[in-house]
Amino acid sequence: MKRRSWLKLGLGSAVVLAVGGGLVASIEPGWRQGRFSDDADTVLRACAQALLAGSLPTGDDAQAAALNGLMTRLADAVAALPAHAQAELSELLALMGTAAGRQWLGGVSTPWAQASVAEVQAGLQAMRFSRISLRQQAYLALHDLTGAAYFSAPSTWTVLGYPGPRDL
Repeated sequence: MKRRSWLKLGLGSAVVLAVGGGLVASIEPGWRQGRFSDDADTVLRACAQALLAGSLPTGDDAQAAALNGLMTRLADAVAALPAHAQAELSELLALMGTAAGRQWLGGVSTPWAQASVAEVQAGLQAMRFSRISLRQQAYLALHDLTGAAYFSAPSTWTVLGYPGPRDL
């Protein structure tokens, strides 16, 4: 290769790294200062509607109240996680909040706020059964956190047929 070709390759690589680094640096963390970013909130709500389909109340107001309660419990659960787990979840939510992350990792082509429950469910199932372990781990994190936070509220126990703890 000639020196001029090496210089062009070097310059091109520098531009690609600078643009890529700038894009990565511009992504807002999914979890910061004890709360979810707006993008992370949207991702979690879409995933919760898909994961909890059939368990959520059917009325719009009741479903919105259930999702708001879920988001509060999710924030409390994440706040109790060790710092390294919070950082990993923050990165996952930040990535899934981007168009590329939503499509590649989440398998959803429509923006989260406009995606149908069926589309998000299909994306989550693709994550669940993916050959790529990162996608499987992301699915498991979303599934387990959502389920634990939702069903930790006594108002949701009837869906499971759980009468609640016995008085001693």
